[in-house]
Amino acid sequence: MFKQRVITAVVLLACLLALLLNLSPLNFSLVIAPVVLLAGSEWANLLTIKTRSRKIAYLACLGLCLAISALALDLFGTLDMQLGKYLALAASVLWAIIFLWVQGYPSSAILWSPQPILAVLGIVLLCFTWVAIALIIHQPHGPWLLLFAIVIVALADIGGYVAGNLFGKHKLAPVVSPGKTWEGFAGGMILQCGLIAAVAPVLPSAIPLAALVALVIPVALYSVVGDLFESMVKRHSGVKDSGHLLPGHGGVLDRIDGLMAALPLFILLFLLLSPL
Repeated sequence: MFKQRVITAVVLLACLLALLLNLSPLNFSLVIAPVVLLAGSEWANLLTIKTRSRKIAYLACLGLCLAISALALDLFGTLDMQLGKYLALAASVLWAIIFLWVQGYPSSAILWSPQPILAVLGIVLLCFTWVAIALIIHQPHGPWLLLFAIVIVALADIGGYVAGNLFGKHKLAPVVSPGKTWEGFAGGMILQCGLIAAVAPVLPSAIPLAALVALVIPVALYSVVGDLFESMVKRHSGVKDSGHLLPGHGGVLDRIDGLMAALPLFILLFLLLSPL
């Protein structure tokens, strides 16, 4: 399993770098849209939408919302960063509410588990994720900025996996995800400190260390919330993985759950902490 995870991660990273380095911000945003739709298909599976017609209708709604988001942001013209900031703020607030749901599970399930609510929630969260990607990639040095955000989430995941397997004893959220531990959480945060130490010396002197910390640590924490939320939904739906497309990782949702929570907060903090 670990070998499969590593191989799949390397292939995904190579594909991501190829896209980041060879596509314009607009084209990259458009290429990512089908990936979001694929994640939407897996979300439909979590909703136990079994008939093909209903799944197609659900994906059509998601595609329509993505198109509306693109037009609202003026993706094909001058990107509306002010609207983007408001959308990132709304997404970050929603994820803070989701954190409360995770803490309150299973009692909180009455608030979010009805199929219509989960259906709307999936579309909203996936749209917010795509909007965040479009906003990040359109920033100066956008490809490297997006890669930096992904590295933050990846290190939180890697640290949690390695430290959890080596030292994990105390459960982080036993009802939601029994495999996650406080030791793993600490391992992910330690790697964030290493990332900050590695990046700080190469940043312009105008960017204070405090701003870098204020960007990295909250984003890493949000990525954990995203991971726990998907685990909670899968547990409630009685499934282990959202899909089987990625060997060793499960489905697309299993790979991007942390990014879904982290990326909107990343671009929000980035814009607020300018000139960072």
